[in-house]
Amino acid sequence: MPNNNSTNKINPLHLLELLGKPIFFLFTITGLFFIAYLHLIKVFIHKLFNIPKLLRTKTILIGKNNLKKIIIFFITPCMLFAICYSLFHNLPNPNLLRTSLPSLSTKIMDRNGELLYQIYRDENRTLINLDNLPPHLINATIAAEDQFFYHHFGIDPIAIIRALYNNLTCSLNINSCTSIQGASTITQQLVKNALLTPEKTIQRKLKEAVLAIWIETIFTKDEILELYFNYVPYGGTAYGIEEGSRYYFNKSSSDLNLAESALLAGLPIAPTTLSPYGVNPYLAKHRQDQVLDRMVIENYISLEKANLAKSSPLTFRAKGNGILAPHFVMYIQDQLVKEFGENMVHHGGLEVITTLDLTLQQILENNITTELKKLERLNVGNGAGIILDPHTGDILAMVGSQDFFDLKHDGQVNITISHRQPGSSIKPLTYALALSSGLTPSTRINDSPICFNSTNQPPYCPRNYDGKFHGSITLRTALASSYNIPATKLLNSLGVDKLITLGKNLGITTWNNSSNYGLALTLGGGDVTLLELTNVYSTLARGGLYIPTTSIISVTDHATLPTTPPKQPKQIISPSVAYQISNILSDNQARSPAFGYNSVLNIPGHQVAVKTGTSNNLRDNWTIGYTSDYVVGIWVGNNDNTPMSSVASGITGASPIWHNTMQNLLTDSPPHKFSIPANLIKVNLSCTTTPHYDYFIPGTEPHINCSPKPNGEIL
Repeated sequence: MPNNNSTNKINPLHLLELLGKPIFFLFTITGLFFIAYLHLIKVFIHKLFNIPKLLRTKTILIGKNNLKKIIIFFITPCMLFAICYSLFHNLPNPNLLRTSLPSLSTKIMDRNGELLYQIYRDENRTLINLDNLPPHLINATIAAEDQFFYHHFGIDPIAIIRALYNNLTCSLNINSCTSIQGASTITQQLVKNALLTPEKTIQRKLKEAVLAIWIETIFTKDEILELYFNYVPYGGTAYGIEEGSRYYFNKSSSDLNLAESALLAGLPIAPTTLSPYGVNPYLAKHRQDQVLDRMVIENYISLEKANLAKSSPLTFRAKGNGILAPHFVMYIQDQLVKEFGENMVHHGGLEVITTLDLTLQQILENNITTELKKLERLNVGNGAGIILDPHTGDILAMVGSQDFFDLKHDGQVNITISHRQPGSSIKPLTYALALSSGLTPSTRINDSPICFNSTNQPPYCPRNYDGKFHGSITLRTALASSYNIPATKLLNSLGVDKLITLGKNLGITTWNNSSNYGLALTLGGGDVTLLELTNVYSTLARGGLYIPTTSIISVTDHATLPTTPPKQPKQIISPSVAYQISNILSDNQARSPAFGYNSVLNIPGHQVAVKTGTSNNLRDNWTIGYTSDYVVGIWVGNNDNTPMSSVASGITGASPIWHNTMQNLLTDSPPHKFSIPANLIKVNLSCTTTPHYDYFIPGTEPHINCSPKPNGEIL
């Protein structure tokens, strides 16, 4: 933007604006009093000397003609002054161009600087310095819009006369018209776009001319040219050369070649009519040729270069909705408005670097779309997903629905932050409580029929999803195979309130009233969001350390803006218990009774923890799993809560999407293993030739004696 090296110049028009009102009233009132005074004197003399009416017209002292002259003498200047004052008394001060920035677009970008979306209201604009523009773009603009730009004082009288003549000729003989010509200089166009309304009246044109002269006394020519490039429209919502360049050619204006520069330089005269995206796109090419011809006439380029530019193919950006990762972008926009307000977000020119990785986003989007096509027969209409970085809590990908633009099926609803029932995917929290209370993965529990009685409620009798009872099993098998009865028995002994407290400490915000929940909470009876539950698993992946999810890395306008600092990390689950849960969820042997040994929950060559969940009413199907570097959460179902006809966790639904996404993330990665906390004790629980190890918190480890008893049993 222009510097401030000429703000102290004294402008007579500005002085007129400041002094005009009192001077105007002084002249008017004085003139009226003087006229009234003369009229009284005249009447007094006539009566004093009893002058007949016939002789009054010949009175030398003050006759009727003299009175008219006196009236004209005083009234005419006052009327002229009144007209000028009405035109110019409320002119905007051009110095506002220094202090008041135009409306600027807010850019939302991924972590690598890839543009996801631009937020703006009416005008999409990005500021750029004149020094960053290629010379051929500047020359093309001057040749097309104002060939005497560096020589006039804001208005060009010769151009005004020429335009009037050419336009009159055109109106009389339409066949001789090549184009309607305007007389506005670059300075006048700046005034029209930056300081005045676009109304087409004589009064506005007069104001435009006065302001153009005023601006020329304040700014240098290069400053005016820079302001012009940042203000004028180039078609659609693209304002300023930088957005015009990106809108049509998907590149910065600093990278424009001669052919592209000539086309853009010709657009401001009629950006809608001449737009390559308009009704008559050939007009843009015709206008480009005119600009190149003008550049030859003004000796900016040779005829050979002009012809080469005319024949150079132009590659326009494909028109689209212009938004990538739409649910994530709307999620970010909501945060920005809460932090900085609507006006700053829509007009302040913020540059927002987010945590999203567009490459991972597109992988997740493709996997969801591909799998949902296979699930149409099962009445599965939608899917959503999250990818988190457990090291930082960064949201790397967020897919809120299969199609954001599917208004018929509420595609704009972001399922990742919507309340849904998690089914068995909530069970690891119950087992984390159990392991924290002194139980171990090898503790045995009886998977047998049971009913729980409560006041004023019918008995609650949980059932396993396979309808069977599995007898005495370890907690490891109970969690890995996702049996319901053991989880309910554990929660009954631990207390529902403890699970609610643990969930809140891990960032679950949907469990507000503990009186609403009973033992079914461990089976998914309390709504959660996919984003928050995926972050619970992220906490397990980093050893029980809770970190809130983050979505914004930095926000800048012309300086880095402060954002609300994230909450401090907090150890919610001990590293030992977090590892025990991860070890169980990655134990393919322990989950094979329920899912089989070769289910899609396995990622060959990697230790990956994963848990599925399906609500009893078949409205929600989840799969969430993690390594030390990635956490992936997937949901499928229907936005309107219509039940799916059938899904089988670990085989269909969310799990194939999860498998394919995790497989994509781990491609070319070294084999993954969870780090074992130093304080855990490794114990071989097998007395056979095939060892079976488990990990125990000191003081909870079993003491195995493989010596046979006299009767042959193992001690």
